Amino acid sequence: MTRTSLLFFLIFISQFTFCQEEKIINGKITVKDAKTSEIHVINLTKDKETITNSQGEFTILVSQDDLLVFSAGHLDYMRKIVEQKEYDSGTLKVEMTSKINQLEEVEVKNYSGINAVALGILEKPAKSYTPAERKLYGATSSPLDALINILSGRTKMLENGVEIEKKEFLLEKLDGLYTDQFYLQELGIEKENIKGFHYYLVEDSRFGEALDAKNKTLATFLIIEIAQKYNLINEK
Repeated sequence: MTRTSLLFFLIFISQFTFCQEEKIINGKITVKDAKTSEIHVINLTKDKETITNSQGEFTILVSQDDLLVFSAGHLDYMRKIVEQKEYDSGTLKVEMTSKINQLEEVEVKNYSGINAVALGILEKPAKSYTPAERKLYGATSSPLDALINILSGRTKMLENGVEIEKKEFLLEKLDGLYTDQFYLQELGIEKENIKGFHYYLVEDSRFGEALDAKNKTLATFLIIEIAQKYNLINEK
């Protein structure tokens, strides 16, 4: 490949990657003769969801060509692709229509039970990502991004970051879960070694799963077994 061809290829890559970037855009929904609050706005591409305020305004994370859906009990269901001009401007205007059989005198005041799952838009609630998971998702959200980040080693680094973050969350859950007396009397671990034992514990996937499931009975059963191994290592 000549230098000129390589230069054009790199320019194309950078421009294409830029198009895949995510950003927060501001949107506004208008409806003739109907309220615009509590309308569900869902980014099906990124599995993100938000709700409009009393003025029909909302903000949501998008990339160009993401599929958005808009839904409320009193409005017709609507789908929309985020176009380049909307992505570039950072603003989105949507016009929705009321359902023909909607009775004006009926007002639903409690929306606590209305969500994307209840409306049949999603089979399960939209996943919420941790900071590390969000970075990994952004690095693999498109085929080109995935290829570039795999080749550069960034994907592996971000995957390691997710694993480290999971262990940090487990360490937080462990803090105060058991008393110092339990570690000393039941497990034979001295007070000054408790923190070190915690780091050893979170490396065990079975214990991590039990802790995430809030199954203290199983976690306690496993911690006794793991403590025996830990003590044997420290004796050497």
